[in-house]
Amino acid sequence: MRPGILLLGDPLLRRSAMEVENLSSPEIRGDIAALMETLEDFRAAKGFGRGVSAPQIGISRKILAINLGKGTFVLINPKITRKSGAKFTLWDDCMSFPDLFVRVERSLSIDVEYLDEGGANNEWKNLGQAESELLQHEIDHLHGVLAIDRALDRESLVYRPLFTERRAYFERMVDYCIAPTI
Repeated sequence: MRPGILLLGDPLLRRSAMEVENLSSPEIRGDIAALMETLEDFRAAKGFGRGVSAPQIGISRKILAINLGKGTFVLINPKITRKSGAKFTLWDDCMSFPDLFVRVERSLSIDVEYLDEGGANNEWKNLGQAESELLQHEIDHLHGVLAIDRALDRESLVYRPLFTERRAYFERMVDYCIAPTI
């Protein structure tokens, strides 16, 4: 049975994930497949979702599944190697608390090193704003950090139905709005 997405309050979301060492092991291959399937299923059911981390489905490994609108792919052992000094604010959401938006600040651009599914080393340099904020969010999960931990202040949590009802009001509070990839 495929795992579901862990919700806010589950202590597994607060653990730091382990590095992946043997990409060819059947267990790791199964973890990758489960993570990719989880993201695809969530996108199909909810109509949003660009990324999910292995810890969000109870797998304590440094693996991310990402879909930026052109298919799902994985990043294994991703590490941010540079963050720009320039910052921006946005309303972030998360599959582990799908009914909340959290106003956070992120670096405008980052560089990331990772292994692809075949085990090749990759470096993604000068990421654009959309990719940068997404990967900062997902890599935080690998260290047990949630978007709510990065809330700007006590006014920076909003229930999704209220956000949807008053979208223009809330969007004026931030520098950037996430664009859907579905």
